Amino acid sequence: MDDLVPIFVKTGLSEQKAKETAKNKKLAPTFERVINEAGIRDSGCEKDLGTLLYTLATAVAKDKAAAEHKHLPFLTKKVLNGDLKTSDQITAAVKFCEADTIEEKDFDEATGVGVVVTPEQIKEAVEEYINSNKENIVSNRYKTLGPTLANARKIPCLRWADGGKVKNEVEAQYLALLGPKDERDAPQKKKKEPKAPAAAAAKNGDQKKADAEKEPVVDISKTFFEGELGRLHKPGGNPQIKPELMEEHLKATGGKVVTRFPPEPNGYLHIGHAKAINVNFGYAKAHNGVTYLRYDDTNPEAEEEQYFTSILETVRWLGFEPFKITYSSDYFQELFDLAVKLIKKGLAYTCQCTPEEINANRGGKEHGERKACVHRERPIEETLDQFMKMKEGRYKEGEITLRMKMDLTNGNPQFWDLIAYRVLYTPHFRTHDKWCIYPTYDFTHCLVDSFENITHSLCTTEFRQSRESYYWLVDAVEVYKPVQWEYGRLNVTGTIMSKRKILKMVNNKYVNGWDDPRLYTLVGIRRRGVPPEAINEFVLELGVTTSQSTIEVSRFDNKTREYLDRTAPRLMAIMDPVRVVLTNVPDDYYEEVTVPNKPRDPAMGEHKVPFTKVFYIDRSDFREQDAKGYFRLAPGKSVGLLYTKHPVHCTNYKKDANGNVIEIECRYENEGEFKKPKTYIHWVAESPKHNSPVKLDELRIYERLFKHDNPEAAEGGFLNDLNEHSLEIVKGAIAEVGIYDHIADWVKKTGGKDFESMRWQFTRTGYFCLDNKDTKLDIDMIKAGKVKEAVKTLIINRTVSLREDNEKD
Repeated sequence: MDDLVPIFVKTGLSEQKAKETAKNKKLAPTFERVINEAGIRDSGCEKDLGTLLYTLATAVAKDKAAAEHKHLPFLTKKVLNGDLKTSDQITAAVKFCEADTIEEKDFDEATGVGVVVTPEQIKEAVEEYINSNKENIVSNRYKTLGPTLANARKIPCLRWADGGKVKNEVEAQYLALLGPKDERDAPQKKKKEPKAPAAAAAKNGDQKKADAEKEPVVDISKTFFEGELGRLHKPGGNPQIKPELMEEHLKATGGKVVTRFPPEPNGYLHIGHAKAINVNFGYAKAHNGVTYLRYDDTNPEAEEEQYFTSILETVRWLGFEPFKITYSSDYFQELFDLAVKLIKKGLAYTCQCTPEEINANRGGKEHGERKACVHRERPIEETLDQFMKMKEGRYKEGEITLRMKMDLTNGNPQFWDLIAYRVLYTPHFRTHDKWCIYPTYDFTHCLVDSFENITHSLCTTEFRQSRESYYWLVDAVEVYKPVQWEYGRLNVTGTIMSKRKILKMVNNKYVNGWDDPRLYTLVGIRRRGVPPEAINEFVLELGVTTSQSTIEVSRFDNKTREYLDRTAPRLMAIMDPVRVVLTNVPDDYYEEVTVPNKPRDPAMGEHKVPFTKVFYIDRSDFREQDAKGYFRLAPGKSVGLLYTKHPVHCTNYKKDANGNVIEIECRYENEGEFKKPKTYIHWVAESPKHNSPVKLDELRIYERLFKHDNPEAAEGGFLNDLNEHSLEIVKGAIAEVGIYDHIADWVKKTGGKDFESMRWQFTRTGYFCLDNKDTKLDIDMIKAGKVKEAVKTLIINRTVSLREDNEKD
C-alpha cells in the first residue's frame, strides 16, 4: 500500500486521497493498472488527466472482473487521446465495453466522441423543453428547477453537452419566464431544522470555525430586480418627442437593455468607480443586455494615454467585458452638426462674456437676480458665423463660447444657459489637432447616450439636477431620449478619492504613485492584493439606492478577509525570526511534515516541509519570563509546533551584547507520554538541502494613510492628517518552502499573470500577496519546473490583518 501512494500522488491526488485509494482492495489494483497502461507510473501527469483516469478506474472497479477487464487498455487510450473528456462519457464507455467485442465506430457513437453541442443548440433544446412544460413551471415556479435540470440532461441532443452551460441556460430561461425568486419560492420551515455546521461550531464556542464555514452569497436578484432598480422601465417604456424615434431605437437594440460606463480618462479609477462599474455592467448583465465602455474624452488638457489603458484593464480585472469600447471623440462631427442644428432652431448663441460676467448674470455668490447675457438675442446668422469661426481657430481660448438658450427663470441651475462648446488649442489624444473647439460634458453626455441607444443612463446623485437639462437637449435636437436614473455614490471613510488631491500627493511624493497600496484607487487596492471578487461582493451587498453612503473602511476590510479566508492558502512565515536549536536530536535530524494548504479543507491540497534540529520562530512567541495566561514559549515551558508530532520544551536561551535573545535551546519531547500542549505556534526549519528558510526580501506592512475617518476636516487640510507610520518595511522575514509549491500552482493556473493574485494567509499574521511591480520571478523557469532558481526577488505586501491581531496573548 505504501508503495502505491507516491505513484497515485503523481496523478494529482492529494496524499490523503491517495492513501484512501491505496487501501481500497478493488480500486487500488485497477487504478494502478490504468496508470501502467497510460505509461505514467514514473512521470505522473497533469491533474485534469489524472482525474479522468481515476474516474475510469473507479467505474471499472465496480465490475466484478475489474482486474481482468479486457478493454481497459482501449479505454485508457481513449482517455489519453482526448476522445473521452467527461465523466459522463467514461461511464457510458465502461457500460458499452461490457460486450466481448467492440467496434470503434459504434463505440464513438455511443459515447459521444467528437460530438460538439453549441450554445445555440443548448438554448433551443432548453427553450423547447420549458415551453412544453410551461404550465407546470409557471404554476409551481422554482420548485420545478431541480427536476428540469435533471430532465434537461436527458434530452437526446444534450446528452454530451457541457453540464455547466446547460445549467446556466436553464436558470437564465427560468429567470426570463418567472422573474427573480420571491416569497412564493421560499422553502417552508420544517418543524425542526438540523443544526448547520457553522451554527453548531459557534454554539460550542468555536467562533473561528463558524466564521470559516460561512460562505456569504450575494443575491444579485435583490440588487437588480428588487428595490429602486427593480422599478426601472423596460426597454421601449420611455416616451419620446416623436414616436418614430423609439421605433428606430428598438430596431437597433432588439429591445435589449443597453447601459454604459463613461469615465473621464483624467486619472485612475477609485473604489467609488467600482460601484459604478458593477451597477452599469451588472444591471445590463442581469437583463441579458450589453454595456459600452465609453471614454468621456472631451477635455484634452487633462487626458493621458496611461489613464485610458488603466481604465480598461481595471474594468476587465473586475470581471467585466465591454460590449464595445467607444469614445466621446468618436462623435465629435455628429455633436458639431447637432450644435449647428441647435443654433438654427434659435436655441443656442455665441457668448463673449468673461467667466466672471457669466457668474454675475447667474446671480453671483449672493444668489441675486438672474439676467440674460447681452449676447443672448444675437441673430442666428451671426451666431452661426461666429461658431464656424470658432471651429476655424479664429478666436483665442476664453474669448468666446457657445451657450444653450435654456430657461433663466427655472430654479434649477442646470437651465441657466449652459456652455455647449469652448475653444481649446491643446492637441487631443485621439483627434490630435483636428479640432480646436470641444463640447462640454453637459452637451456631450446625453447626446452620445442617444447615439449609442442607451436605455438606462445610470449615474450618481450629484447629476440629479442635470436630468432635466439632459432631457431638454435631446428633445431640442429631436433625437432618441434615454432615461437617466441616479443612485447614491460610494464613499469610504479614512481616505481621499478626489483625483486632484491624489495627484497632489503623487506629485509631492507623499505616496509612491497612483498604485500605492495605501490609496483607494483600484490600481492601489489591486496592488495591495484585494481580490476583485471581494470588491464586487462588497459593492453588491451594499445595495443600490438613491441615498449616498459613507461606509466604514473596516467593513471593506472585513469583506476582504471573508473572501481571502475562503480562497487563500495558508503559509508559515516569520516576520522577526529567532533561532531555536533542539539539543536532544542528532545534527542531521530530519522529519518530513505534511502541511495542509488550508486546515479542514482537503480540496485545497497540501505540501511538504522539512523539520530539522534548527528552526525559527517569531520573536513575539518567546518570553524570557513566563506569566499567567501566557501559553507560548518560555524557559521551563512547552509549546506545540504546528503540524509536528511532538511539542518542544525550552531549557535555555542566549543573548547578544545588546541584550537581544539570539538563540533558544529546546528539547524535542519525542519520548515518553504525549501531552497535548495548550497552544501551537508556527515555525520555519533550517535545511539548506531544501532551500529552507526562504528569504522574503521585503515585507511591506500597510496601515491607514490618514489618521482620521475624515481627512478633509483636519486643521490645515488633508495633508496634515497623513499618518507617518502608514508603511513599515520589514527586512529579514522568512517563509517555509511551501511558498515554492504555491507559486508553481499559481503559475500553472494563471500563466504567471497578475502577480498580486498570488495571495496567502501567513499563519497568525495576516493576509499577504506578491507585489505586482517589484517582485522578480522568471516565469519561464517556473513553467520548466525550476521554481527555486526562478525566484529572484520576493516583495510581499500585506493586504489586511487578521481579525485576532489585537487579541493575541
